[in-house]
Amino acid sequence: MSLKDQLDLQRLPRHIAIIMDGNGRWAKERGQDRLYGHHEGVESVRTIVEACAELGVEYLTLYAFSTENWDRPVYEVNGIMELLVNTIRKEVNTLTKNNIRLHVIGDMTMLPPHCCQELEEAMAITEHNTGLNLVMALSYSSRWEILRATKNIAKDVQAGKLKPDDITPDVWEQYLCTAKLPDPELMIRTSGECRISNFLLYQLAYAELYFTSTRWPDFRRENLYEAILNYQTRERRFGKTSEQIQQNEEIVS
Repeated sequence: MSLKDQLDLQRLPRHIAIIMDGNGRWAKERGQDRLYGHHEGVESVRTIVEACAELGVEYLTLYAFSTENWDRPVYEVNGIMELLVNTIRKEVNTLTKNNIRLHVIGDMTMLPPHCCQELEEAMAITEHNTGLNLVMALSYSSRWEILRATKNIAKDVQAGKLKPDDITPDVWEQYLCTAKLPDPELMIRTSGECRISNFLLYQLAYAELYFTSTRWPDFRRENLYEAILNYQTRERRFGKTSEQIQQNEEIVS
């Protein structure tokens, strides 16, 4: 039986988040420039997006470029930005054909104007699609997001639009970039690093974390299925006991 056939399609994670790590190291291991790894990583993006759409996953968030990545060598940053623009331009029709809607979270003011234009056009073109929601985290970091939310809440309190006692978890979440998205249930990180690296720190509070040594350019459908199968073996208790979870399942059934 194939890995895909072993999946319980009734227990898929609604939202999968992926830290696409290892492009540069993958290229260096092959005696190539780091940008070569980023170019090859695009095929992995295409493959995993298609696989999630076919399975029926509702949301897929890809950590494509962090605010810290701006500190990388200029040639690499510029190359990644051009790759981003070219990829969006080539793939937007495919997204529409496959009923995929594009979203972007992050500080878009830091992106080059032509990148913003391509992203905004792609989001407008796909906004009525009702299948997979593809969320690109670009110029994003969780600390930036939390600081931004805090400042905006403070401004609304100062302006009299919000009272301090009105700030509940639900209200707080409306100030985050992910206000309209459910929290991820599964977070995958490739290339062997076992950390979250400033990615969706608030939203990943109860996500199942899966780490694999596979470099991102080598990550394919079978790797995704392995991660989901691993997720489906875990008991998600959210602070409750196993007995409570079993009782709730019996009541529902």
